[in-house]
Amino acid sequence: EHVAADEAARFAGYGRQFAAIQARKSKKYGVGRALHRKQLTAAQGSLTVLDDLPDFARHGLFAAPGAFEVQVRLSNGGLDRAPDRTPDIRGFAIRVVGVDGDAALGNGPALSQDFTLINQEMFACPKSEEFVAFVVAAASGGGALLKFMFRRYGLFGAPARILKLIQTVGKPFGGFATEPLFSAVPMACGPYAVRVRLVPSDANGAAKEGAKEDWNADFSARLAKHALQWDLQLQPFVSEALTPIEDASVNWPSAYTTVARLTLPKQDTTSRKGQALATALEAAVFDPWHALAAHRPLGDVQRARKVVYFESQKGRGAA
Repeated sequence: EHVAADEAARFAGYGRQFAAIQARKSKKYGVGRALHRKQLTAAQGSLTVLDDLPDFARHGLFAAPGAFEVQVRLSNGGLDRAPDRTPDIRGFAIRVVGVDGDAALGNGPALSQDFTLINQEMFACPKSEEFVAFVVAAASGGGALLKFMFRRYGLFGAPARILKLIQTVGKPFGGFATEPLFSAVPMACGPYAVRVRLVPSDANGAAKEGAKEDWNADFSARLAKHALQWDLQLQPFVSEALTPIEDASVNWPSAYTTVARLTLPKQDTTSRKGQALATALEAAVFDPWHALAAHRPLGDVQRARKVVYFESQKGRGAA
């Protein structure tokens, strides 16, 4: 990692900007997160760590085979509570509880190992500064965002950036049970660095036409009929040239290895128990820094997240 001398001050500024956006949106929609405000589904299940893993993977959560309780929160990534058919980033957050080890934040034993995954294999921007500037502009509406794009990237650069943005948020998505999801940014795995991918089992079923009208209905209907399953995979760092830690926009070319299996058993998300879980997870924290020290988040984007997520949690009374 390469930590800039001014990071602490910059990240504190980012936190204030996100807190202000979150406060404005909460006046409109009620108390909630800055990003990934619209929760779609909450569910619970287990994560089974496999045996005979390669050396780079056998650390922290994956040091030995075993089973852990998990809770998952599915969400749309935007600042607003928009209709599901609106183009957006989709989020799949996992909290693994019952872990054993020191916390990445250095505040005692870890209470959980969280993974925050999206339907994009790499991050939209190389660094946090560009992403924060984009979100601040987007929070003020389409006109402000368009002005920002031309001001930042120029008359000739802006159209290409706008096209890339459209392609990113408009990427075809068949549903949370049928699409792979990614950490997009790295974390530690002991002395190594890795990225994370979640790959759905074929047994989850194929994508269904019209699912985008209601992602919760699609996912919950599948869960009401049968268990859903995914392979959790790790992708190792190879070199700074091919798999950079500090440039989050580079897609790593190294191969993924399956290290665990996520299973959500058949359950009724509309039941009293299911709705109680949804309420609890809406108020809960899913944060990549809620992690084992062996899985400390890495890179500029992840370091900025530590500050911004904490400000968001304070803003909704979750910290």
